[in-house]
Amino acid sequence: MALQRRQLMALGLTCSVALPARADAGADTVAAQLRAGGVVIAFRHALAPGTFDPPGFRLGQCSTQRNLNDAGRAQAQRIGAWFRQQGLQPAAVRSSPWCRCMDTATLAFGRADSWRALGSPRAGTEETNAASLAELRRAVAAASADRTRFEVWVTHMFVLSDLVGGGASSGEGLVLRGTADGRPEVLARLNLA
Repeated sequence: MALQRRQLMALGLTCSVALPARADAGADTVAAQLRAGGVVIAFRHALAPGTFDPPGFRLGQCSTQRNLNDAGRAQAQRIGAWFRQQGLQPAAVRSSPWCRCMDTATLAFGRADSWRALGSPRAGTEETNAASLAELRRAVAAASADRTRFEVWVTHMFVLSDLVGGGASSGEGLVLRGTADGRPEVLARLNLA
């Protein structure tokens, strides 16, 4: 399925898969799940108009990448404000190394640790993408085992799609918990657009 999705992307087409019906809980439910711990809330980066990065982009050089616009920066700040209003403090904030993800994370939470596994699959090979997906699944399972905390991840639509079988809107978060078979389950969605 991941290869087919990437082939469609190359043709300028998209593939979407609906998430489970139980994944559209309200913000109060999301806050309760985060307080209970043992989850990851994985956000798609805030609004960065366009599709894909320009040819020749380089990590670490934001001027060569697609970046957040003013609306995206405001969206990231709203995410952070919601967490502060709820009194929610993530144990870890991890981000794709792409500037639009790092900017989303730092505008919202004031910090972010770059994590290559959250990086865009457009820059990887099938082998590295498969290894990253396996690493993310293990990390969700590990986070699920610790009911004393939650983590925030910021990544790309196609990473979320590969991880859970469906995408997210710009700035939308998916609350994830590992299942017995090792796959992440979407418990709820948070969209503060």
